[in-house]
Amino acid sequence: MLLKKRIPMKYVLGKIKIEIALVMAYVVAFEIFHHYFVTLPVDIPIAIPTMIGTIISLLLAFKSNQAYDRWWEARIVWGAVVNDSRTLIRQVLTFYEDPDFSVEASEFKENFAKRQIAWCYSLGQSLRNKDAVKPIHGLMSEEEIKYIKNHQNVPNAILMLHARDLRNAKNDKKINVYQQVEIDNTLSRLCDEMGKCERIKNTIFPTTYSMYIRLTLCLFILLLPFGLTSVLSWFAIPLITAIGAAFFLIERMAIHLQDPFENRPTDTPVTAIANTIEKNIKQMLNEYQSEFDILKEFELKDDAKKVESDAYYVL
Repeated sequence: MLLKKRIPMKYVLGKIKIEIALVMAYVVAFEIFHHYFVTLPVDIPIAIPTMIGTIISLLLAFKSNQAYDRWWEARIVWGAVVNDSRTLIRQVLTFYEDPDFSVEASEFKENFAKRQIAWCYSLGQSLRNKDAVKPIHGLMSEEEIKYIKNHQNVPNAILMLHARDLRNAKNDKKINVYQQVEIDNTLSRLCDEMGKCERIKNTIFPTTYSMYIRLTLCLFILLLPFGLTSVLSWFAIPLITAIGAAFFLIERMAIHLQDPFENRPTDTPVTAIANTIEKNIKQMLNEYQSEFDILKEFELKDDAKKVESDAYYVL
């Protein structure tokens, strides 16, 4: 992700280098043909390409707005993923009954937290059509990895593991029914957010719309030299090339924004967001562990004082 960084001009122009080369070749060929091989005037009123350019501007503005809406919706969904991930771990850490500060309870909470981190990474990777299992090794046990490999939708399989542990905790009376419902509601929201991301990923922007814009844009570029050659002569070459580059850049920007999960610099930064979630969850888990250690230390001191007091009375 090239977030908050200046994108190199080489990268920007590289996206439309073929279009720029074709426009420049066409304009140069037109000027050469017009000046050396044609004696009849080939001028047309500049108002004709101007009207077409106005139509293209409106179409590109509409497409850019629609593409940005898709990109922004994806960002909103991942913002909700951040909030619900924090909520889920907070609920698990505080709801789970652990009066004896047992190692079993500590392992349950740690495994649940790591599994949620794995869910965030796997969701981002699956949206980018990459291996969703590779980045989560070390966050889940081998048994769990084996389980999710049998599922086509890895993030959904991880949520199933969450639900299984939640059911077992309720059966073991570590949480009550109301707490189970609250945590399950959070899992349902995470599942809903996963579905929204998949809808954005799988809903294709109408290809006919893009095709019509491209055809109109090509017609505009073809007609533009006829309206400017008598005014600018050879200076029309860089001007028309720059105008064409501007229109093609806007079109390409809209194409990139309309697909926010294609692992491009303009994408929704799902990996960076997952890293933030990991840091937050680990900090919450470490604070819980620190509290656990402090309470254990106080408990040991109280036991030692009690033993010392009993020994004193015996003597």
